[in-house]
Amino acid sequence: MRAVRTFLPGTTRGRRVLQVALACGLLAALGAPANADSRDISRDILPANDGWAAADGGTTGGSSADDAHVFTVRNRTELVRALDGGSATPKIIKVAGTIDANTDDSGKRLDCDDYATGGYSLRKYLAAYDPRTWGAAKPSGPQEEARQASAAAQASRVELAVGSNTTVVGLGDSAVLKGASLQVRDADNVIVRNLELRDAYDCFPVWQPNTGGLGDWKTAYDTLWLRGATHVWIDHVTASDEGHPDEDEPTHFGRNYLRHDGLLDITNASDLVTVSWSRFADHDKAMLIGSGDTATGDRGRLRVTLHHNEFESVVQRAPRVRFGQVHVYNNRYVVPADAHDYRYSLGVSVESAVYAENNAFTTPGHVEAADLVKSWNGTALHQSGTLFNGFPVDLLAIYNAYNSGSERDLTSDVGWTPTLHGTVDDARKADRDVERGAGAGRVR
Repeated sequence: MRAVRTFLPGTTRGRRVLQVALACGLLAALGAPANADSRDISRDILPANDGWAAADGGTTGGSSADDAHVFTVRNRTELVRALDGGSATPKIIKVAGTIDANTDDSGKRLDCDDYATGGYSLRKYLAAYDPRTWGAAKPSGPQEEARQASAAAQASRVELAVGSNTTVVGLGDSAVLKGASLQVRDADNVIVRNLELRDAYDCFPVWQPNTGGLGDWKTAYDTLWLRGATHVWIDHVTASDEGHPDEDEPTHFGRNYLRHDGLLDITNASDLVTVSWSRFADHDKAMLIGSGDTATGDRGRLRVTLHHNEFESVVQRAPRVRFGQVHVYNNRYVVPADAHDYRYSLGVSVESAVYAENNAFTTPGHVEAADLVKSWNGTALHQSGTLFNGFPVDLLAIYNAYNSGSERDLTSDVGWTPTLHGTVDDARKADRDVERGAGAGRVR
């Protein structure tokens, strides 16, 4: 086994050796016990062929970390120390219990008033930039400057950088990271598993008068944000707004005062990502893949696999895709009976190539099959094996028929066929399996 250990650092060759070791049942010799009941999942690597993150050497995270770089963290201070400023040193970070990012170095809880500075208050901000008096110009002046300073104070606590060759994993079935925005930026070879990510709450949203024609509130924090990230495996994660649902927020300037951005956004030419057995819930804009219609640097990147995930009580973006080749299979979508703000699930945008197969959708009567897809200058969507409220449907044909005359038809040719994946089950089986097995605390 010494020859295997020689190639453990986060290199392409090292990842291939680890994948071979996994396939041969040799991980016990690398520090993971063979007994599944006692094995340490923190040294798990992405199995071979498990989605796009398995390409080009695979994804091993911090599995090669030496003992000095294996940490168990129980509070923000310990977590920040373990993350080491986003360094590329191979490291394993085990999260125990609940960690609140909105705390000071002594562990004291911080609220929005603690971050506010420069005379900022929401009351003053609303008075300063009321469209009836301020107009449609971008906010500027003392209250906007105070808002920016206050936002910077919060960002310094809640934005946490995850560097290359890192595994962040929850211990047991109740590990929670609350209020944080985990950011994988310009990093390679990262694993995030068995962790609940909850309530990345923005204390200081900014008013954008010209967004959407009517203006809107813009928030700062994605619960998990991949920017220029490559080889990332996200598995058995639960992400939600639990604690502060946006639907409970007030309306200001005629728009919902949003406090949350995305649950998982994959942007800025990120590439080779697998998201599996995770749960995204109780949120508006769940998952954006692609930075914008003009971000042509994303071409040839944004290769993402989504399989065996649950999207429940999600209003939109599950996902919305620009440019990327995205394989969406064996996922479970649930729109609750009392949902009246549901918009769509699969967003097809400029130059996107979504290959969707064997996904199951459960919706109330006022949500039709045609509502599941939304296009913004998209041209194609492959879909097959779709189950809608227990019945097989041709989602593409229904979408085209319903939108004929208002939007151009989508073709079924997305220009590629996925090859990196496990067994693609029929949608009915996947629906049952995901309901039982997706989310944090359910690794088997």
